[in-house]
Amino acid sequence: MAGAFAAAALAGHGRRVTVLERDTLPAEPAPRRGVPQGRQPHVFLHRGLMAVEELLPGVDADLRAAGGVPLDTGDMAWLGEFGWAPIAPQYGIVSATRPLFEHVVLRHVRALQGVEVRDGTAVTGLERASDGRWVVRVEGDEPLSADLVVDASGRSSRLPVWLERLGLPEAPVSQVNAHVGYATAEVRVARGRTAVPGIAFLQTPARAGGLALPVEGDRWLVTTVGSGVLRPGRDRQAFVDALVGLPDDALADLVADTDLGEVAIHRQTGNLRHHYEQVRDWPDGLLVVGDALCAFNPVYGQGITVAALEALVLRDAGPLLRRDAGLIMRRLAKAVDLPWRIATGEDLRYPAAQGSVPRATAMFSAWTRVLGRLSAHGSVEAQVSIGSVYHLMASPLVLLHPSLVAKALRARLLGYGDPTPRPRILGTDDPPPLALPRLGIQRIPRRKRGRSSETSGTEPESDGKTVIGEFQTGS
Repeated sequence: MAGAFAAAALAGHGRRVTVLERDTLPAEPAPRRGVPQGRQPHVFLHRGLMAVEELLPGVDADLRAAGGVPLDTGDMAWLGEFGWAPIAPQYGIVSATRPLFEHVVLRHVRALQGVEVRDGTAVTGLERASDGRWVVRVEGDEPLSADLVVDASGRSSRLPVWLERLGLPEAPVSQVNAHVGYATAEVRVARGRTAVPGIAFLQTPARAGGLALPVEGDRWLVTTVGSGVLRPGRDRQAFVDALVGLPDDALADLVADTDLGEVAIHRQTGNLRHHYEQVRDWPDGLLVVGDALCAFNPVYGQGITVAALEALVLRDAGPLLRRDAGLIMRRLAKAVDLPWRIATGEDLRYPAAQGSVPRATAMFSAWTRVLGRLSAHGSVEAQVSIGSVYHLMASPLVLLHPSLVAKALRARLLGYGDPTPRPRILGTDDPPPLALPRLGIQRIPRRKRGRSSETSGTEPESDGKTVIGEFQTGS
């Protein structure tokens, strides 16, 4: 996706843009090897959908026409660390599978003037010619020459090796890995079975989490997620066990007496950031985007959104694209700063995580949890403010609004008040018992659970893309 967005940003103005994709792209929406998390749910944040629509007008409408499900995240049932969030309008998204989203985006990219997408093409090297142009070596084919190269080749980018061969200093690297894993199965849910458009039980350092989202074809993707010993397994019995072990019965009830699809797991979830913006004498005509620049724990749904925002940086760079790549790299680094703080600030709370929490990140995370507690006791303002930052629609400064600070102080002195009640999640108050006879899975005894709002506290991944923008003379 980062490569596709970069191509959209660079297209036009007489430019020729070539996208080199290692995978063979399917003719219809389907998972592919270069996207190991392709069977997992993908949350396209509201700001990300806005950015994609800026780059490729019509993607939103085409997603909906292809069966993507529009929903308001504020209407979902959210169970956070401190209890249920109040139902209140927030930000609209379109829920769809990763293959469908990718298929629609690439269809729009291929239609752009001057853009060529070459799939089944592996890049093997990057060199600098004597005239200053870049030479991209391709397996089994003639090398390509370009004024501008954008590396969008994902977590397994070979750029650090190629830069070393060019005599450039090594870029500092930041890593945070909470050893999070998640497992997803596809189910068919009858219309009217749910009273909410989606369900989310946020994981915490002490417990696993879960998610259920509708996608095209009257299907739902149901997921469990945990860190360390709480990571779910890949077999169906382990998946059902994980659902039963969640702090609420809704997800287990949702899949009761259904045909569970194959369980897909994903554990390549470490946060990895290359600080190329700190490399002195960064070469002009070379830029890095997507996971090749900064890879996030996919659980937080930030990757595609950040890639689209990075593409807007490229679009707005104009003549700087060839004259001051170092400045553009600093702008790209700024675009990933907030999502990086959100993802790593949360991941560093987990016992399995390695690394120390920067003081500013720790304070941001702690204050967000204070607002989460307010939300769990009925504060719509706190919930909407958190959502605005999470969807990258507002600065974290909105979390310091005087009214929120006053509410937090008042709650600290006088108490938080009544908890937000559990919303009605399923369309019936008498859900079927947890039994999956079609799978031969035995009924699992359910422990008694209260409905209180308070609750207690790999191999490298690659999307295989390199984008080469070749500018015509004088453009």
